[in-house]
This record gives sequence, structure tokens and C-alpha cells, in this order.
Amino acid sequence: MASSKATTVNAYLKELPPDRRETISTVRDVVVQHLPKGYEESMVWGMITYGIPLATYPDTYNGQPLCIAGLAAQKNSCTLYLMGPVGDPKLHDWLEGEFKKRGKKFDMGKSCLHFKTVDDLPLDVIGKVVSKVTPKKYIRFYEASRGKAKTRA
Repeated sequence: MASSKATTVNAYLKELPPDRRETISTVRDVVVQHLPKGYEESMVWGMITYGIPLATYPDTYNGQPLCIAGLAAQKNSCTLYLMGPVGDPKLHDWLEGEFKKRGKKFDMGKSCLHFKTVDDLPLDVIGKVVSKVTPKKYIRFYEASRGKAKTRA
């Protein structure tokens, strides 16, 4: 499954094979538990996403919530999309180092952390990386990347 037409997280999870459902559900629980206040879980782009609601920050380039993370079952693996390490090289380096300390393979593209099972991830590290980027910090990064340096309270 590369992309789903499900409109709710529960519908998405129900359409996954049992092994993938368990893996995605476990990672989802970690993300939700550590997600800073101000983000909401939804279905966007055929996957579970975590973003700043449009009611809070409507000025996005594509009219979609500003997404800090996403979670999807792909054809050959699962993927956790993490935008925090994209905007903060120190956070990326920390994440990579924590994987290596635990003897885990760090299979990450720009924002895509690939894994097959929960055992491939240090879940405590995933929780910490998710918790490190508040909506206010992410909006500052987003605006700087789009050349929109605004001052926000």
C-alpha cells in the first residue's frame, strides 16, 4: 500500500494487513504520546499525518495543514516522515547517533525514516525527536524556508 483513500485513521488502520497494522499502530501510539500540544492527527496524502491545523496556521503553500510528521505503510516497508530533522541538522545528527548507539540501522532519506518492524526503531528516541519541535518552532522554520520571516508572538 503506497497511498490510501481512507478518510480516517481508524479506516486506514483497518485496511492494513495485521502485521503492518500492529507496527503502524505501535509507532502511532509513540508519536501521539510525545506530540507537542498544537498539532493534530489527520489523514492527508493517503497517510496518517500530524500537523498544525489550518485554523491555527492557514498560510501554507498548498492549502494543507503544516505537517511535522507522517506515518505510512508502503509496499516494502513502513515510513515515518519527520520534518523536524530536515530543518535542524543538529537534531538529524542526534537522531542518527541515537540509532547507532542502539545498534539500529538508520535508513533515512531527507525526511523519510524507513523501517520494516517496530524492532527496527528505538521507540524512546522516536518519542524524543517528535517532542522536540513545537508548532511555534516549526512555523519559524517553515517561514524562514519560504522567505516569509514574520514575527510571531
